[in-house]
Amino acid sequence: MRPNSVNYTQLIKDEALRLGFQQCGIAKADFLEEEAPRLEKWLKNQHHGSMSYMENHFDKRLDPRILVDDAKSVISLTLNYFPEQQQIDPDAPRISKYAYGKDYHLVIKDKLFQLLGFIQEQIGEVSGRAFVDSAPVLDRAWAKRAGIGWVGKNSNIISKKTGSFFFLAELIIDLDLVPDQPFTTDHCGSCTKCIDACPTDAILSPAIIDANKCISYLTIELRDEIPAQFNQQMGNWMFGCDICQDVCPWNRFAVPNQEPEFQPAPNLLEMKRDDWLDITEDVFSKLFKNSAVKRTKFKGLVRNLDFIKQNPVNETPTSE
Repeated sequence: MRPNSVNYTQLIKDEALRLGFQQCGIAKADFLEEEAPRLEKWLKNQHHGSMSYMENHFDKRLDPRILVDDAKSVISLTLNYFPEQQQIDPDAPRISKYAYGKDYHLVIKDKLFQLLGFIQEQIGEVSGRAFVDSAPVLDRAWAKRAGIGWVGKNSNIISKKTGSFFFLAELIIDLDLVPDQPFTTDHCGSCTKCIDACPTDAILSPAIIDANKCISYLTIELRDEIPAQFNQQMGNWMFGCDICQDVCPWNRFAVPNQEPEFQPAPNLLEMKRDDWLDITEDVFSKLFKNSAVKRTKFKGLVRNLDFIKQNPVNETPTSE
């Protein structure tokens, strides 16, 4: 490790916070030995549903040195997306909080490139790659190794300071940095609020999710019709789901984000149930320009809305 590694590490963490990231942790770029059998079993049990891409690049998911030549460090970062306000009409079809504003891929990638550029400018010739939920990187494993938090029973990374309403991102670089202490303590304890609250029983056991039953998967990733078995179970979720996070006691520490790009699109929070059920493709295109909701396309959102029409509106649990 270079003599200046301590200074470089602090320099990078300070800049990450200046750019608006909530937390920044460092882990040594190494093989994820503990995660290998877990990932293999999860895939073997078909818990990834129709997301066949999860089966690809198995080796790259477990070893960042295959993704980045001579990788030395994995910088894990979090970006808060918890909104100050939420949808007003309690009967309106619901969108996951992370999708209120601009697509997080665009926002975070820009910040990561700025951080990488800063590193190269201040330190010298450093090579690396930026990752935001769109490449074979096990971001939760790296966040845990970097001391960001622990993997909760709902499989999300949870921070004692801020809860879990944040995005995860990584910079994998060929620079030796001082690694943080991995997070080894599970602070969920005997709490099972997320497991109990999931209306489709998607949380099979602590940190094991069956995507085939997850409302987020069913409303976003699934391209076929939503199975009839979920009638009466999905409530009024039309894009994503926040139930397991809403009931998590640790999210009492969540604070509104300060990222201008994540502010809700105009009129989004004011739309009533009938506004959503009668949405046109033109309104969809204007409302969700540069939004993560475009992933499901207009056709997919209409499918979800049609499914909602068949279901009574269920009150979504919240944390105590």
